[in-house]
Amino acid sequence: MPELPEVEVVRRGLAEHAVGRSIGAVEVLHPRSVRRHEPGAADFAARLEGRVPTSARRRGKYLWLVLDSGEMLLAHLGMSGQMLVQPAGKPDERHLRVRLPLSDGAELRFVDQRTFGHVMVDVPGERVDVPSSVDHIALDPLDPAFVPEAFVRALRARDTEVKRALLDQSLISGVGNIYADEALWRAGLHWAHSTRALSGGRATELLGHARDVMTEALEVGGTTFDGLYVNVNGESGYFSRGLNAYGRRDRPCGRCGTAIVREAFMNRSSFSCPRCQKRPRPRS
Repeated sequence: MPELPEVEVVRRGLAEHAVGRSIGAVEVLHPRSVRRHEPGAADFAARLEGRVPTSARRRGKYLWLVLDSGEMLLAHLGMSGQMLVQPAGKPDERHLRVRLPLSDGAELRFVDQRTFGHVMVDVPGERVDVPSSVDHIALDPLDPAFVPEAFVRALRARDTEVKRALLDQSLISGVGNIYADEALWRAGLHWAHSTRALSGGRATELLGHARDVMTEALEVGGTTFDGLYVNVNGESGYFSRGLNAYGRRDRPCGRCGTAIVREAFMNRSSFSCPRCQKRPRPRS
């Protein structure tokens, strides 16, 4: 699933190629992709036609175009969603779900193989620049308004496993499975470490690693494993080459040489070094 760096790369592409171009007659080619737009596909298309995106914004894994009507075109990429800007007339992608013609002759296309992602038109929430359906999402660690001290206090107040807390989008947004594993490896923490057992210093260190790993990923366009994640020009990210834990089962740890292990976690996988990231003893 695209995480914060990948979504930020897409946001930057939309800011460059979609903002300031009016939207033409929208085509919804698969109703599942607009399932969160409750009035339906026809209303979705009608609200967008003739509108001009004025800015491209993001919070965690959500991104949206602010429209001149005051509404927002909100997108969540899910597992395989892509927002592509293509020349008009280019053959349709196999999994093209929504087509938005732009006034410069290009098309903004929502492509989604697995159809877990979605697009919708939303209205402002309590903050006029944030869609109402995203109001509950916490700030991400790269947001200028993010307050590290508040996050550390909230993290240590939880009574849960540290990785579970990192994936809680109401606590901190944008951190997914890949970057959680990478931050924990850098911090030398096992995913099952208790948040209550973290000192303030260790929690601050972990946050710093999460910020660093996502910033480094952003610099090289994000992480791509299966070719599904691409930017608006269809280009893959390259951070997979710099991963230390995620996806490296049975490969040597870059610190100590011990084979990385894979463990089941929340219906997904967690990767760690059994020597550098010792599993905590069960609490009595």
